[in-house]
Amino acid sequence: MAESNKMNRIGFFVAGALALLMLAASVLFVVDQRQVGVVYALGEIKEVITEPGLKFKLPPPFQNVVFLDKRVQTLDSPETRPIFTAEKKSLVIDWLVKWRISEPRQFIRNNGADFRNLENRLAPVVQAAFNEEITKRNVTAVLATEREKVMNDVKARLADEGKDFGIEIVDVRIKRVDFVADITDSVYRRMESERKQVANELRSQGAADGEKIRADADRQREVIIAEAYRDAQKVKGEGDAKSSALYAEAFGRDAQFAQFYRSLEAYRASFRNKSDMMVLDPSSDFFRAMRAGGATSAAPARK
Repeated sequence: MAESNKMNRIGFFVAGALALLMLAASVLFVVDQRQVGVVYALGEIKEVITEPGLKFKLPPPFQNVVFLDKRVQTLDSPETRPIFTAEKKSLVIDWLVKWRISEPRQFIRNNGADFRNLENRLAPVVQAAFNEEITKRNVTAVLATEREKVMNDVKARLADEGKDFGIEIVDVRIKRVDFVADITDSVYRRMESERKQVANELRSQGAADGEKIRADADRQREVIIAEAYRDAQKVKGEGDAKSSALYAEAFGRDAQFAQFYRSLEAYRASFRNKSDMMVLDPSSDFFRAMRAGGATSAAPARK
């Protein structure tokens, strides 16, 4: 009997402990430092808790808690729609918006606790802000000179809209700016045509320069050859003059030797080839040097 009472007491304590745990779980909750706790009382917001730690509430159904992430969130452009610039050029822009919850009560009233509701409502607002800013500028301004200003102006436009949603717009960025597909193809074709035109001009200029260089080289070659031929003829003439002077001096010293040398030169020229044939009178002056002793006082042999 005593043992049965003991088991009953243990069971009672265990049941009581479980009941206390369940009660504590229903009335106690922890707010993470990355979150905001919103306490509802009978469907209405009773309290917004921004400080982290262990908190207390009434058990359901009197009160319940919804947690919202208070970190910075990112909204990317859900779709790319063409936007016309001031010069009626169509551009496609990809953007992103950084935001975070600033007024939890306002956020829940307008969007509930689901972030997708906010993103579905905020995306068209951002797209409209970009449309208004880009239609005031030309392509060069959007792509380069005023790109930063476009982002800042869109951020300023969204600041008031964000308050209505219960959020703070942290940053607005343009990720990509491009022409629509048809215009892009046209731009590429025009760029290709311009590059080909430049290449053809460079080739033509190169060919003209090449012809000019070759013509100049040919002219210099002709000048060098002419000058070399002139110098060669000059040297040859000087040599011939010196040779003639030496011959004249040598022949003047011994007339008989000169006559004999000329006869040998005539023989060499006449009998150069073995097949040469001459029909002459043996007693003619041509063979004077071949006859015995030769005639030294006779007239020079004639060729």
